[in-house]
Amino acid sequence: MFQKISIAFFALLLTGSAFAQTDAKIEVVKHNHVALHVKDIAASTKFYRDVMGLEPVAVPDSLKAIRSWFKLGADQQIHLLAGRDFEVKNDRNGSHFALFVTSIAAVEKYLTQHKMSFHKQVRFDGAVQIYVADPDGYLIELNEVKR
Repeated sequence: MFQKISIAFFALLLTGSAFAQTDAKIEVVKHNHVALHVKDIAASTKFYRDVMGLEPVAVPDSLKAIRSWFKLGADQQIHLLAGRDFEVKNDRNGSHFALFVTSIAAVEKYLTQHKMSFHKQVRFDGAVQIYVADPDGYLIELNEVKR
């Protein structure tokens, strides 16, 4: 039986019908938004607005109780989604998202003044990185924008 299946599969490969070539492809143009499930929409909204300094984006009235959106740069966003029911495991070498800041020294000063926990390291190329967790434990990597 296995030999018959193998011969049939090999015949499909030879004819090209199993993996037909097409001109269609995915062409990513740019990043649009990151969506994060959060446990407490009010606490997370406060963090991204007041600590991270992000500008809120209007949410449709029907979603205001369960969504909170923020502007990132000119045309990118973070969407907070209420209803997280899982544990977030933060690992600087794993899941995180990165944002550019104007001054890494100012970030460190702010976090220190507000007694917020963070991790600072120097990347392989000499860039200083600061990792800070939001109220749900999602890690945010902060890097100073190069000028």
